[in-house]
Amino acid sequence: MNTPMQLDLVQLRENGADLVPPSLEQAREFARHSKADNTLRGYRTDWRDFCAWCERNGQHPLPASPEAVAAYIAECAGRLKVGSIQRRLNAVAEAHKAIGVDSPTSSGMVRNTLKGIKRTLGTAAVQKSPAVTADIRAMVEAIDAGLIGLRDRALILLGFAGAFRRSELVGLNVADCDFGKDGLTVTLRRSKTDQEGQGRKIGIPYGSNPDTCPVRVLREWMEQAAITEGSLFRSLNRHGKVQTDRLSPADVARIVKKLTKRAGLDSAKYAGHSLRAGHATSAAASGASERSIMHQTGHRSVQMVRRYIREGNLFRENSAGKLGL
Repeated sequence: MNTPMQLDLVQLRENGADLVPPSLEQAREFARHSKADNTLRGYRTDWRDFCAWCERNGQHPLPASPEAVAAYIAECAGRLKVGSIQRRLNAVAEAHKAIGVDSPTSSGMVRNTLKGIKRTLGTAAVQKSPAVTADIRAMVEAIDAGLIGLRDRALILLGFAGAFRRSELVGLNVADCDFGKDGLTVTLRRSKTDQEGQGRKIGIPYGSNPDTCPVRVLREWMEQAAITEGSLFRSLNRHGKVQTDRLSPADVARIVKKLTKRAGLDSAKYAGHSLRAGHATSAAASGASERSIMHQTGHRSVQMVRRYIREGNLFRENSAGKLGL
């Protein structure tokens, strides 16, 4: 896969940079694993877009001038959100870093152009709605009968209780699950914020309602699907037979949207991340501490968790409720 982060020597030379000696092949192999696969795929797309823009406008992409990069992101402002523009700049910076030259993205011209774009367009991200506890219960009630329904129920309940990212949820294996008297212990071996695979353990307590207890429902799914090893959440064929291939992160979003629609919710407002966001929001509204929420979600940034806490406390701790209206 040809991306700036992977130091693709052929691509770099095709773009006018004969600065990388073949002796850096070993470094290229290590660099290939320095970023997550999703990040590398994004960089690849973004880098190609920048190169195409340079070709259309008679600019040299590598090394690129600050003027060219500033003009590029100014054009992007008419069709992309600020977050996407920042990612394009990251790709350009990584390409220059790969050949050992200064990146034009750090120049005053580019920084000021980006600052102006942010002031003009705003930086607020469009977030999907959190699936709070009431939403999860409604989704469970709308689930199909049979194995596929049991799988979907186990997936959304475990995703909600464990505050898992989509990739974390579908990446779980049977060996990662340890059932005990207090509940389920899940070993998360790798995540977005743990690319080096140090791993961490997440506790999933038993629920008070058997129909929405993530521990009991997951065990039932594994027993009914005869899953004793390998991937935890799998696809089913049209005859309802469990397959060996695991679900993808996109499947989590698809299932969430399907169930929210059946539950009478606006499915356009929900996605796979809604389970994780819903956990943090619901826990905050119920009085859970920042520390306990961060322990479950694995967030390293207090600011990110506090955003969920603020949303969960919008009406719980609202001064307008004390006005006597």
